[in-house]
Amino acid sequence: MIKYNPKSLIADEFINDEEILLTLEYADKNKNDLELIDKILEKAKQNKGLNHREASVLLACEDKDKINEIYNLAHKIKNDFYGNRIVMFAPLYLSNYCVNGCLYCPYHIKNNNIPRKKLSQEEIKKEVIALQNMGHKRIAIEAGEDPINNPIDYIIDSIKTIYSIKHKNGAIRRVNVNIAATTVDNYKKLKEAGIGTYILFQETYHKKSYEYLHPTGPKHNYAYHTEAMDRAMDAGIDDVGIGVLFGLDKYRYEFAGLLMHAEHLEAVHGVGPHTISIPRVKRASDIDPTKFDNSLSDEMFYKLTACIRIAVPYTGMIISTRETPKVREKIIHLGVSQISGGSRTSVGGYSEKERPHDTEQFDVSDNRTLDEVVNWLICNGYIPSFCTACYREGRTGDRFMELCKSGQIQNCCHPNALMTLKEFLVDYASPDTRRIGENLIAKEINNIKTQNIQDFVKKQLIQIENGKRDFYL
Repeated sequence: MIKYNPKSLIADEFINDEEILLTLEYADKNKNDLELIDKILEKAKQNKGLNHREASVLLACEDKDKINEIYNLAHKIKNDFYGNRIVMFAPLYLSNYCVNGCLYCPYHIKNNNIPRKKLSQEEIKKEVIALQNMGHKRIAIEAGEDPINNPIDYIIDSIKTIYSIKHKNGAIRRVNVNIAATTVDNYKKLKEAGIGTYILFQETYHKKSYEYLHPTGPKHNYAYHTEAMDRAMDAGIDDVGIGVLFGLDKYRYEFAGLLMHAEHLEAVHGVGPHTISIPRVKRASDIDPTKFDNSLSDEMFYKLTACIRIAVPYTGMIISTRETPKVREKIIHLGVSQISGGSRTSVGGYSEKERPHDTEQFDVSDNRTLDEVVNWLICNGYIPSFCTACYREGRTGDRFMELCKSGQIQNCCHPNALMTLKEFLVDYASPDTRRIGENLIAKEINNIKTQNIQDFVKKQLIQIENGKRDFYL
């Protein structure tokens, strides 16, 4: 019998099937034990997180009053760590060439219904300019796994191209990377190229399901994929982002596995995941989500989000345009701190006037422009943030986590959010968005508690109005 060991570097030991099954059994046994649930919630109120067993009890809880307490606590914890800021980003698809046979992804090698496309460096420039013209400062590059068409050198060259482009007042200041599991040497190359967060979704932590859903290609190797974050961190990448594609397997199993992965990274590297993404399976070319019988209702999705926020309070939580505006509004309230806006999930989609659908990785459910998303966030009391200062100031990995867990990060993030929002309002916003955005900034300046920082921000806001850019703490 394989034993559970969060400090192990072996996938089957730190994501241990027996431990997950015992966790689910424990949660079922205690889901109506209100005394235990109260103890777990009291522990969670200390803002130090929960382990996978404690969090699984909350997820299984059926008491409506306790569920409301879970929601309220998740909202409070999110505000304690991240305030009312929402970080904005966009995905940039470089290539849909892929050698894997993943059953849930339209890029799988047997799909002949989509044209295969790979952006040249000149085409990448056009995409980046289009993103800059929208107002984006942070992107996540995406590419299928194909050692011939998408080798690591192509990814590195693309990152260099992205960082090199300065169009009008536009600049991409942080490039996150979402590519297939690779070697320590290749992760070192990504680190040297100046990436922000390395992102890799597990898809599913259930090993048998994983191997079934990845029948062919290098991604079939469960251990190599699951152990990728350890190689990335050994290579010097400070910030890593994990995630599950909910709907592929039972959500409670995935929830426990996701938290165990976070616990493993903390136990081995002293730093948990910088981000956790929570996508759900969506329709796409050659992909019918109804084929997967583990779909997650909106209500359970909300509960799951709240429980992740409570269990891993320090992590940035990400929701994409896979979800509708209605779902995104609820999810943000319950803990999400980063969202995409104005996204196009096709290769070369941003430089096209009309949204192309032939190479989309998934159907987009929120088709609003970035300006419309920013306007919506402001109207709901949030500060859309285009800040990338922590990455550029070296506040990554354990340095970021130390500041985040102590609450000190807000001394930087809140002022930086206001200054980057000001840039967006001056350079890209519609008149209505600028009007309400300026009102929000005027109000939020008063929430900066340190007078010298407040004075600094006021001074830089004037500088931004006069044409200068890129101020941060």
